[in-house]
Order: sequence, then C-alpha cells, then structure tokens
Amino acid sequence: MTEFLKNQTDVWSALKSSGKPVVLYGMGDGADKVLSAFEKYNISVSDVMASDGFVRGQSFRGFRVKKLSEVEAELGDFTVALCFASQLPEVMDTIKSVAAKHETLVPSVPVFGGVLFDDEFIDRYSENISLAFSLLADEQSRQVYKNVLSFYRTGKLELLDEITTDKAEAFDNILQLSDSEVYVDLGAYNGDTIDEFLSYAHGGYRKIIALEPNAKNFEKLKLRCADLPKTELWQLGAYSRNTILEFNNKAGRNSAIAKGGVKTRVVTVDTILCGTAASYVKADVEGADYETLLGMEKTLKSCKPKLNFSAYHRFEDIFRLPILINRFNPEYKIYLRHHPYIPAWDTNLYCV
Repeated sequence: MTEFLKNQTDVWSALKSSGKPVVLYGMGDGADKVLSAFEKYNISVSDVMASDGFVRGQSFRGFRVKKLSEVEAELGDFTVALCFASQLPEVMDTIKSVAAKHETLVPSVPVFGGVLFDDEFIDRYSENISLAFSLLADEQSRQVYKNVLSFYRTGKLELLDEITTDKAEAFDNILQLSDSEVYVDLGAYNGDTIDEFLSYAHGGYRKIIALEPNAKNFEKLKLRCADLPKTELWQLGAYSRNTILEFNNKAGRNSAIAKGGVKTRVVTVDTILCGTAASYVKADVEGADYETLLGMEKTLKSCKPKLNFSAYHRFEDIFRLPILINRFNPEYKIYLRHHPYIPAWDTNLYCV
C-alpha cells in the first residue's frame, strides 16, 4: 500500500524546488532538526521568523529572528517551513493564517531519534506499513493512518484538518470507560491525565496506579492526588525491563531517556502490576512506547486492558505499535485517531 506515498512529492523536494525563498517559522529543537535535514538535502534558508509575541531581538543559528511583517517587507512572497508544535487553538489559528498568505509546509522530523521519513524509510518498512494498515478496526482509523503518513511525506497541513477529531470521540465511542476501572497511567506528569480519566469514568474507579519518572513532576503529581483514595504513585519510568536508565532533567511533559542525564529507575508494567488485573492503560512515555509495550506482554495477554498509547514519538510507532499489540493479543480491536495538534502529534492508538 506504500505506492501512494512514493507517488507524492516529498516535503524536502517541494521546499528545494519551490522557486521562492524558504523561511523557517520557529526556533528551538524542532528548527535545529529541520536545519540538519536541510543540510542533508541541500535546502537553503533565507530567514527565520517567529510569532510576533515571541520576537524579542533574539538570534537563531546566525539569523536574527524576525516578525512576519518584517519578512514580508523584505522578501515579498516566500515559502514557510513550520518548525514547532502546538495544540493551542490560538497558535494553530495563527499558523493557518500564515498558511493562507504564504505556502506553508511542515518538514516532519521525529520527536525522538534521527530517522527521517524518506524513500529509504518507506522502502525499509513497506511490509510493516501495509501490515499495520490491515490491522486497523474501522475506516476512520485507516484514513487517519493514510493521512498521517502522507503528512509525514508531504508536509501539507490540510491532511491533518481532514482527520482531526476531539478526544471525546475516542473516549465516548471506543474506550467507554466505567466507574470500576483499574487505571494505569504511564507518564502521569502532574496528574492532568488522571483528571481526564476521572472525567470520562464519571468520577469513579477501583484503583489508580500512576508512574512518573521526573522528580519535579512527581512532586506535583503527589500534591494533585493527595486526596484520591485507592491510588498508588511511583517515581518510575516504564520500560521493557527493570533497570536504571538516564533521563533528561526537563520538567513538563518532556522527561525522556537521554544520555548523561539523571539516573532513574524504570520497570515493566508486568512487574509493577504483579498480577493486578489492569482494565485501562494510558501511555505517553516520550519515545519509550515500544519498550513499554514489550514490558507488558503478560498484562496484554492475561487481562486485555483498554489501551491509549501515543503513536507519534517516532515515525516507526504508527505501525510497529499496532503490530506488537496484535502479536501479543490478536483479540484487540485497534483504532487510530488524531486530535487537534500541529504537526501530527497527539496521534494515538485506542485498543479494546
């Protein structure tokens, strides 16, 4: 099924041959990764801009960061390469207003790892891409899958607009949580996804088990959950084996495995549950999603909990996660949804 991808013009070729100056929109890690890819594909950058509220005379990689109006005055028309992510409605509206005036493409770079979604990637994983597509349970999932892959390939924003749905649709129509769930929250951050769970489970539950590896986040999690009964909180990361790994010391949602970071204990879900029959597992584990699934094989086989897994941290996740879930328990119905976010972040697997 990958022929449709190979027949599309990839975002790197489109940027290189646009015939207009290319302007980076955004700074930081995403823009660094995009510039590294630009060097690989010999794409030149004419300027760097940011949203007006973020322009304060700073520079980025030798460019003075400018407002849109400044770039327009100097270059006239140009092609925008979007290099940051947001789920904030006002920021996404700003991106779309820029795209209405200037051709805007999104060069997809992975949240974790350095592998790019190019011809070599498509050829290498062609069979897996097709297999995962065949495992999806409904037409909407199959359309999300095709559009996300096409977005990775072409960088066209409209591909996301066509498939974006609110989380309520997935919770109401697929997960259908009850007030008697045993909920396991992997990457619990400050407890916001426990609040989300409670809102969809009508405020009731049998038990909550939450893991968060970052110390600062864990303290916030404890405060937020101080009055919740039947709750276990663990300052641990989820992984494929019980060991100690190094994590970056970033607070927020970006705590992840990183060389030279803080030594942090990680465990398998099978270990932490120790026979407890989980009924719902949510995982947002910043690039360790595949390893986390490897560490919950017994759980998937024995009690088949409902799953809510991020499928966007690495390009491979969108196909290798459903394949692994199906391998561990072929009885799962596997759904894929994309929620409001630019680029294709918050693309999640829901399995029941």
